[in-house]
Amino acid sequence: MKMNVTCIPGDGIGPEIVAEAKKVLDKVCQVYGHEIVYKDILMGGCSIDACGEPLTDQAISDAKAADAVLMGSIGGNTTTSPWYKLPPNKRPEAGLLRLRKELNLFANLRPALLYPELKDACPLKEEAADKGFDMLIMRELTGGLYFGDRQTVSVDGELVATDTLVYKESEIRRIAIKAFDVARKRRKSVISVDKANVLDSSRLWRKVVEEVALDYPDVKLEHMLVDNCAMQLVKEPSQFDVVLTENMFGDILSDEASMITGSIGMLASASLNDTSFGLYEPSHGSAPDIAGQNIANPIATILSAAMMLRFSFNLDKEADAIENAVKEILRDGYRSVDIMPKGQEDKFTKTSCSQMGDLIAGRITSC
Repeated sequence: MKMNVTCIPGDGIGPEIVAEAKKVLDKVCQVYGHEIVYKDILMGGCSIDACGEPLTDQAISDAKAADAVLMGSIGGNTTTSPWYKLPPNKRPEAGLLRLRKELNLFANLRPALLYPELKDACPLKEEAADKGFDMLIMRELTGGLYFGDRQTVSVDGELVATDTLVYKESEIRRIAIKAFDVARKRRKSVISVDKANVLDSSRLWRKVVEEVALDYPDVKLEHMLVDNCAMQLVKEPSQFDVVLTENMFGDILSDEASMITGSIGMLASASLNDTSFGLYEPSHGSAPDIAGQNIANPIATILSAAMMLRFSFNLDKEADAIENAVKEILRDGYRSVDIMPKGQEDKFTKTSCSQMGDLIAGRITSC
C-alpha cells in the first residue's frame, strides 16, 4: 500500500516525537512492503513565526490532500510566549480548532490503557490498579459549548458572559454510530455520559444514542451522569470499555482518564471524520521546558501512528506490530524519564527520545 501522510511536527517537543514515529512507520513499511510519502506542514507557533498565522490556507489544502495527518504538538508557555499575547484567534491552538473544523473531524478517540509494567505509576488504590483497565473515550469534537455562540456584554453596569451549548440530532447520531462501531471491535460495551437530569442537550443526546443502539443489539448500552462518571473513573476504571460523550465532558474526562494511567506521555489519540481520514496526535502538550533535550517520551506519538494504520488504512496487523513492540520494550525494562519509577532507577534502563524510537523500531516484526 502507498500512503500519503501529512505531518505537523509543530512546536516544543513535537519535531522530536514525530521523527521517532516516522522511524517506526518506516520500519513497518520495510517489514510489510508498504510505502509512505510524507509532507510536512506548519501549524501552531512555528506557523505564526513563519507566516503570521497559526494555520494557513495552503496548509489546510495540503492536509485535505493527504490520506491522514500525523501531528506532534503545538503551543508554548502560555505565561512567557509572545504567541499568547496575540488575540485568541491568532494563537497556536486556534490553528488546531480550525483544522478540526475544516477537516470535519467530529470524533475524537482517546485510549486510556494501564500497562501492567507501569502499574506502580498509577495513582489509584492498589486494588484498582491490580484490576487494570483498557478504555476508549469517544468524544464529540466539533459541536457543543466550544463551538456555540458566545459573548460578554455589560448589563445594568456589570459584565455578563454567555456561552451557548448547541447539539443537532445529526451531530449526536454520527458520533454514536462511530462509538458503537468501535465497541464491536473491542468488548462490545458503550457507556454514554451526559447530564440528562439537568440539560436539554443531554436529554436529546440520550434519546438519539438509544435510537442508534437499536441497530447494535450485540453491544451493551448504559447511561451514566457525568459527575458519577468522574467518580467511577477513579473508583473502578476497569468497568469502562467505550465511553461516549459530548465535547466539553469528553475534554475533561479524557484528561482524567489519561492521568490514572500514570503518564500522559503514553497516550495516543485519533480524530476522525465520516470517511477513513483522520488526524493522529499524542494526548500530551508541547512541553517547551524539555524541548530539544532528547528526553521526551515518543511512545504516545508512536501509538498514534499505530492508530493511523488501524483506522485510516485498515492495517490491523501492522498496528498490532507497533503496539506489541511497545509492550515488549516496557516489559524489558526500558523507560523514558517520565515513566522511570523513583527510587528504582537501578532496575530499569533509562532511554532518550531517539533511543526509544530505535528500540521500538527494532522490535517490529511480521505477525
